[in-house]
Amino acid sequence: MEELVGLREGSSGNPVTLQELWGPCPRIRRGIRAHKWLYREIGDSHLLRYLSWTVYPVALVSFSSGFSQSITPFSGGSGIPELKTILSGVVLEDYLDIKNFGAKVVGLTCTLATGSTIFLGKVGPFVHLSVMIAAYLGRMRTKAIGESENKSKQNEMLVAAAAVGVATVFAAPFSGVLFSIEVMSSHFSVWDYWRGFFAATCGAFMFRLLAVFNSEQETITSLYKTSFRVDVPFDLPEIFFFVALGAICGILSCAYLFCQRTFLSFVKTNRVLSKLLATSKPLYSALAALVLASITYPPGVGRFMASRLSMREHLDSLFDNNSWALMTRNSSPPWPSEPDPQNLWFEWYHPRFTIFGTLTFFLVMKFWMIILATTIPMPSGYFMPIFIFGAAIGRLIGEALSVAFPEGIVAGGVTNPIMPGGYALAGAAAFSGAVTHTISTALLAFELTGQIVHALPVLMAVLAANAIAQSFQPSFYDGTIIVKKLPYLPWIRCRKISSLCDLGGVLGLSVLLVISRSPQQEDRYRPFVRSSHHVIVEHFMNRTITTLAKDTPQEEVVKVVTATDTAEYPLVESTESQILVGTVQRAQLVQALQAEPSSWVPGHQQCLQDILAGGCPVEPVTLKLSPETSLHQAHNLFELLKLQSLFVTSHGRAVGFVSWVELKKAISNLTNPPAPK
Repeated sequence: MEELVGLREGSSGNPVTLQELWGPCPRIRRGIRAHKWLYREIGDSHLLRYLSWTVYPVALVSFSSGFSQSITPFSGGSGIPELKTILSGVVLEDYLDIKNFGAKVVGLTCTLATGSTIFLGKVGPFVHLSVMIAAYLGRMRTKAIGESENKSKQNEMLVAAAAVGVATVFAAPFSGVLFSIEVMSSHFSVWDYWRGFFAATCGAFMFRLLAVFNSEQETITSLYKTSFRVDVPFDLPEIFFFVALGAICGILSCAYLFCQRTFLSFVKTNRVLSKLLATSKPLYSALAALVLASITYPPGVGRFMASRLSMREHLDSLFDNNSWALMTRNSSPPWPSEPDPQNLWFEWYHPRFTIFGTLTFFLVMKFWMIILATTIPMPSGYFMPIFIFGAAIGRLIGEALSVAFPEGIVAGGVTNPIMPGGYALAGAAAFSGAVTHTISTALLAFELTGQIVHALPVLMAVLAANAIAQSFQPSFYDGTIIVKKLPYLPWIRCRKISSLCDLGGVLGLSVLLVISRSPQQEDRYRPFVRSSHHVIVEHFMNRTITTLAKDTPQEEVVKVVTATDTAEYPLVESTESQILVGTVQRAQLVQALQAEPSSWVPGHQQCLQDILAGGCPVEPVTLKLSPETSLHQAHNLFELLKLQSLFVTSHGRAVGFVSWVELKKAISNLTNPPAPK
């Protein structure tokens, strides 16, 4: 039984053993994949083969979208924009709910089963799943030990979980921690640094250990093995071409980010598409999947896009050392009936299109196909598609250079052939880094391949791409936040700060932390703040503030509590002075009003002071803003302390408040000033 499992109908008669069926052989593993098996075994009819190629991903995508959306509407997409919002201090409980976890797992499984037909990844959903597990474990820990909820502890667990999500996908703990910091943290506490590395290392180790237990690997190795030259991986003049590749990736990333954000906004605002997404998400997903699957049909247009390769095989082939253009200069390799694992680059060759034609066509088509795929409302990741897209850009540049310099570039009297695979590695890191506004993709490329011989050129390409992308476009995740209108404070791009900005930041603390200061001291700093920043809190603060004075009669307090639903009320010393002394929680105030203290004298008019004396606690206000506080300083304070609102006081008097809503509107007006009336 162990030696002979069975014979496949129509085969040559060779037995298939159990070890071969579940062993590490790539051909057997590909043979048992449902989609490719169905496409191969369906017959020679083009209609049946087309249906087998398209119906399978369409059914999976429709089920993924319908199932996940029926459980919870927050399971679609990658989840990283929402996590970035949560880590900034905004509470989005539904995104960390345990129901969302189940919907995300089932939906992501269907998404990954579609393979390269839909061309979506799993980085974002894995990060989201890790964070949901951390949040659930945090709640269990709180209940188990019986302590009150600690926001600081919860945030520490979420930060570590985000690093685990990235590290387990690529088995890359170092770049996983750095990538999660760059993408999801505006400010990062060094106290969480070792926690993130410890959790990410454990996750990556277990992920690669499972591959050894399943006999897929003999030991723990890198995911994508390469064999770049170690002695002379690149010549010194090639540094210029790597930097130029980074600039090209930066320009293309700007175009991609603009088109992706524009199309996503169009889908949400178009009357037909928005109605379709609101009423029938599976139908929209099925239509989008049908378009993508039809284009990638191998005997059709997909022949020129290497559509028979999986996403892993795409990277394996693009990182190949050899120059395909030089190898096909005097020969024309045949297109195999099935992809040859030893010669995956055959899928990129067509006698009429050549290598340059297929790579160019791949880039043109995948540019808009990836954008279309990002609008499908199902759990999916978007990092791996842009990583492969960048690798194709680098491969195209590397092939062009290998043709321009067939013998290599002479440096120091020695000639070494150009390795297009090195340019593919640099292009993958540069384009994905530019799209996500991260530098850690360079380190990720090294951990993925297990080689660091291209450290300098790859890092220079990533820096060049980021310099261009960050100057003109928000990152992919920030763009999604903008389109979804999530409560996240944007970065101030138009900062007109004088040369005394550093000194102003230090002295500005005395303006921000107005705990106790005399009016003369406050006036001393006003001229300096005005000269450093043009926009101040007085220009955008909300002046509609409901205060409760200690001498307010009980009847007026009841009217205020009944007419408003504010979570807390600012408490002032008296109606006349309006000096801010603290805050009173609405729930505790209502509870105190309902309980009549025994110390109250009948017939005596009660005021708020008596209610407070009866046991209603008053919380002190430790942080306040001055009307002269600059927008830049207020923004930094909100980001650093993850605040939701702050009161504004002038000479101790409460004159208004600023929440993230007013701050976000002020930043928007600063970046894009409204047209004059």
